[in-house]
Amino acid sequence: MTQSTVTSTASTTTTTTPSGLRSLYLIRVVFSLIWVALVFATSASLVSTDRPTVIAAVLLIVYPLWDVIATLLERRLAGTGSTNRVSTANMALGLATTAAMIIAVFSTIGTTLLVFGIWALLSGAIQLVVAIRRRHTVGAQWPMVISGGLSVLAGVSFAAMSASATSGLSTVAGYSAFGAFWFLVSFIALSIRSRRETR
Repeated sequence: MTQSTVTSTASTTTTTTPSGLRSLYLIRVVFSLIWVALVFATSASLVSTDRPTVIAAVLLIVYPLWDVIATLLERRLAGTGSTNRVSTANMALGLATTAAMIIAVFSTIGTTLLVFGIWALLSGAIQLVVAIRRRHTVGAQWPMVISGGLSVLAGVSFAAMSASATSGLSTVAGYSAFGAFWFLVSFIALSIRSRRETR
């Protein structure tokens, strides 16, 4: 859910096309589903007092880094290299989280969940802002509004769970699975809107 896609809001730049967003949403769905499957397969039995396995650590580091890459992809889809403040903030957040995650994975899963939770909260807030701004230019953004809001709530929940001795990485996989679901819903909503406009 976090995985916030950001487009330029400046009047002098090109707006991301619905077809470009649909493609990016599908890519995000595929990535999230693969990521979820790998997390469940490698770390479902771990608890917060354990250290992540090597594979789990790599997956946790890759996740926020992928969000940075996805934001760069969207800038390309928008056909502009403009340094929009929101997308720049999102990429900075993703890079900072990646760096923090590299440190956290050498500690406990509880620490890792705390870092992930803070990121989910902040990136969800960014996604929420972007989706609200995008309603009039692209439309069909209600799934992203819901996804961003849920990401904020999930971030708070992860931060709270990080102190629990029984919390595991399976909760993170569940979060990503819900994110994949909302990106799929967004893809469908944009497709329906596009078909209506072409009639």
